[in-house]
Amino acid sequence: MSAKIATALAVTASLVLTPVAAHATVATAASATATAKPNLRACYDGKCKLTLTKSVSFRVSSRFGITRLAIAFNSSMVKVRGTGAYVSSQAVLGRGSSGSVNGIGVRILSLSGSKAVLRLSPVR
Repeated sequence: MSAKIATALAVTASLVLTPVAAHATVATAASATATAKPNLRACYDGKCKLTLTKSVSFRVSSRFGITRLAIAFNSSMVKVRGTGAYVSSQAVLGRGSSGSVNGIGVRILSLSGSKAVLRLSPVR
């Protein structure tokens, strides 16, 4: 093999490998961010912003008349259910809408099949 061909192959190999390695690093960082768990404890007072990738259930203050909020979603709706001792309340919301469950306001900021972004806020 001539020196020119060997040099050309070495340069080509380095050009091909560099972008692939850089892309793998970016993809790893993006997937680590996407798998971060939402801070559900911050929602105890009924006020928080949530980015969800799966259904969740968490405790809320009993001042709302419920003690637990469960949120499930798909690409077209978000189901929010509040439960407590002898009480159950539920809201089913479509994309871009808002509603409330026992004094906890829920606003859908964005919704897809894999992610829901919601803002919770007390309404009383």
